[in-house]
Amino acid sequence: MHAHDDIRIGTLVAAHERTPDVIAQLIPLGFETFQISFGRSVGNFDVEGLAAAVAAMLTAAPATEDGLRPRVSAIGVYGNPLTSPETIADWERVIDAAPLFGCDIVSGFAGRVPGRPVPESYGRFGEVFRPLARRAEDRGARIAFENCEKRGTWESGDWNIAHAPQAWDAIFAEVESPVIGLEWEPCHQLVSFVDPLPQLRRYAHRIWHIHGKDATLLWDVIRTHGIRGGVPYVHHRTPGFGDTNWTDLISTLRMCGWRGSIDIEGFHDPVFRDALETTGQVAALEYLKRCRGGRFVANVF
Repeated sequence: MHAHDDIRIGTLVAAHERTPDVIAQLIPLGFETFQISFGRSVGNFDVEGLAAAVAAMLTAAPATEDGLRPRVSAIGVYGNPLTSPETIADWERVIDAAPLFGCDIVSGFAGRVPGRPVPESYGRFGEVFRPLARRAEDRGARIAFENCEKRGTWESGDWNIAHAPQAWDAIFAEVESPVIGLEWEPCHQLVSFVDPLPQLRRYAHRIWHIHGKDATLLWDVIRTHGIRGGVPYVHHRTPGFGDTNWTDLISTLRMCGWRGSIDIEGFHDPVFRDALETTGQVAALEYLKRCRGGRFVANVF
C-alpha cells in the first residue's frame, strides 16, 4: 500500500460540460482527487453521462508523481432538502450515481426549517434523511453534511443545521445510521472562534470528507468593532494562507487513523482569485503535500 494513499489532496470542480477537460488539465499539476459539485441543484443535468465521461478520462490519465491514480472523491449537491422536494430528488440522484463516479461519498447540507432555532429542524431532518440513509446503505454510499453555517445562527437560518457539535450529536441520534457523517473544514470553525483540532479529534470517526479551506481572523477588527459592527472580521482563505496549521491537522488525522481526501475549496480567497485562482490552488496543493510529509520515500529501515 502506498503510504500517501491514506490522505489524498485534491480540489473541487463544478459539474458542467467541461468538467472532464478541467480535471484532465488539473491532473498534471499534481491534484490527486476531485470532488464534483452540482451546486444547489442537479436540474436536468446528464449525471450519468458526466460519470461515464469522467470515468473514461480518469482511466486514461497518468498516475501522479507520487504514484497515485487520480480519482473522484465525492459528489455533492447543496440545496435545502428540508424545504425542497427537488433537493430530495437531487440527493436520490447523486446517491444512485456515486458508484458510477467510482466514489462512495455524497455531500451536501443537512437543510434547515427557515427562520427557526436549530432543534426545531431535527424532526423534519429525520423524516427526510432516514429514507435517504437507507438508500445510501443499499448502494454502498455515505452521506457527508458540510459544516457551513451559511450565515445562520443557532436561533435562525435558512440552509443548514449541521454547523455545530451539539447539532451533529442530535442528527446522529435522530438518524441512527452508520453512513451519516460530516464534510468538515477548519474555516467554519475559525469563523465561530472554535479551535478545530480538539473538535477534529472528537469527530474524526464521523468525518467522511474534508474541504481544504481556511480562514484568517482579523483580531484588530474584532477588538474594535466586534463581529456585529458591520465591519468584515474574517477572510476565507486557501490553505497555506490562513490561520490553520495544516501540519498539525493532518498529523491529528493520521493519529486518529483517518483515511480520505482533503479537497481544496477554491473561489473564496480575497487575494488568490480571478487570474490567480489556479496559482493559489496549486500553491495550496503543494503546501498541503508538504504538511502531509512531502514526497513519499519508501522506508529503508
